[in-house]
Amino acid sequence: MSTVATLESVCADAWPPLVTRRLGEWRLRAANGYTGRANSALACGDPGMPTASALGHVVSFAEEHGIRPYVQVVVGSRWERELAEQGWSVNLAHPKGAESAVLHSPLGTGPATANVDTEPPEGWLELAVGGSATEAQRHVLTRGPKVGFAAVHRDDQIVGVARGCVVDDWLHIAVVEVRQDYRRQGIATELLAGLDRWAAGARGRVLQVATDNESAWALYERQGYRESHRYKYWVPAS
Repeated sequence: MSTVATLESVCADAWPPLVTRRLGEWRLRAANGYTGRANSALACGDPGMPTASALGHVVSFAEEHGIRPYVQVVVGSRWERELAEQGWSVNLAHPKGAESAVLHSPLGTGPATANVDTEPPEGWLELAVGGSATEAQRHVLTRGPKVGFAAVHRDDQIVGVARGCVVDDWLHIAVVEVRQDYRRQGIATELLAGLDRWAAGARGRVLQVATDNESAWALYERQGYRESHRYKYWVPAS
């Protein structure tokens, strides 16, 4: 398996939707609209049928689960050309940006200053999702092979959170959130260090970030992350 396919598989396993259906090597995913990753078809590998037929399954699956048809496509892969030939196009209106990157690095070795629990502590989910968590949000965030919930507290409240999930010896990191009035104080770095220590023994760490998120890119570059590849979400012609 190529590095791209390996990392995409890790990222997918670490972010479990409510419903998953295999289509050859593709994955059809639905989670009541919570995140593009959990509500799209991951086009990585061979769907086992002609592209037009595979996309028909994607559309039917989306209609069945009340979500918009999306296909997550690795930039530079054959699927860009084949989806374009079928009349699909990049979703430029995606709320997290049209393009995201998959970054990876060895685990860090700095001191761990954030607590990591196997269950989300009080206030963790609310900060992670910006309010009361829905059933789908709870499912995606709390399920996985081995999940850890990092938290930093200040002034008797939770001010920073991050989620880690260990899949096949890779630490997948997501939902790095810091309260607005506590940013630029090194809290995100504390969260990442806590997850590194929690996942000690993993061979590497991986995460996904929007390419236009400049502050996050700067943070991850300081942490030693390097880009593996990029992906975009494609949608059918309206």
